[in-house]
Amino acid sequence: MSSRGRVFALVALAAAAASGVVVVGVLATRGHVPGAPKPRAGRPPLVLDFGIRSDPEARALEQAQTLYKDGKVDRAAAIFGRYHSLEAQVGAAMAAWPGDTIGRLEELQAEHPRSSLVALHAGLALYKARQDADALAAWRAAAKLQPDTPYAVRADDLLHPQFAPGLPGFVPSFEEPQRIRILPPQRKLAALRQAAARGGAHAKILYGSALQQLGRPVSAEREFAAAARLAPGDPDARAAAAVGLFDKANPARAFGRLGPLTQVFPKAQTVRFHLGLLLLWSAQVREARRQLQLAESQDPQSLLGRQAAGYLKALRAVGTR
Repeated sequence: MSSRGRVFALVALAAAAASGVVVVGVLATRGHVPGAPKPRAGRPPLVLDFGIRSDPEARALEQAQTLYKDGKVDRAAAIFGRYHSLEAQVGAAMAAWPGDTIGRLEELQAEHPRSSLVALHAGLALYKARQDADALAAWRAAAKLQPDTPYAVRADDLLHPQFAPGLPGFVPSFEEPQRIRILPPQRKLAALRQAAARGGAHAKILYGSALQQLGRPVSAEREFAAAARLAPGDPDARAAAAVGLFDKANPARAFGRLGPLTQVFPKAQTVRFHLGLLLLWSAQVREARRQLQLAESQDPQSLLGRQAAGYLKALRAVGTR
């Protein structure tokens, strides 16, 4: 693996560890760039995301997805066949590979023309079948149809392999209130939503960060923008609004908002930290390291100082310069 590839893997794993989100499935295709001449062996990856759902069907389909990933496809197919949700139907179609997978996904696309879930998997199957142009078209559709879903985010990864997978998440410099932090996931999200609706900038930032972790970047960006409007003198709010604008098709928009904040808030650790994070996501490793070092030096014992130190340690471990 190249140094850049190691950086991408590092960023994905470090970000997942920081947020509690496990990055799976679509990353398996990153070694194959559309148009690559060598045959695509194996099955297309399956990427089902249930967020904070814990109902029996979600747990069963997560088990089926694990079985699929482990090559136990017959057992996975049996579980998918018990349910009628769109996720189950996509799983069943993928488990039929290399039979009628593409045909079944095309039927699902006709039935659900606005589904990023279906479009993403159609692209993954078409790519394995070496139908590269159709695969790219499907991923572009997936990225646009439902942009506020983890499936659109995964499709965007495939369309922009020069970036690290996923999106950089905003890390607040303050913690959640303990009364919220101790709640189980579903109740916690509801509490954050209620607090954001009636609270100030920090409540909106916390809710936006939670939405980012669930693969809902559009909703997160709205919360961050609202926080910045409420508290334009708060560096966390302004930095969050900039990070929420990060778009792999137009990264300059986020950098153009975040970079100038180093002058507006020269002592704000959050600005340096998140500028380093966006640079790292863009594989601009040298400047990312410099910004993360500046962030750590501002307060090594703070939450962001420790996070910056973790990224710097990981960068040293993979031997980047």
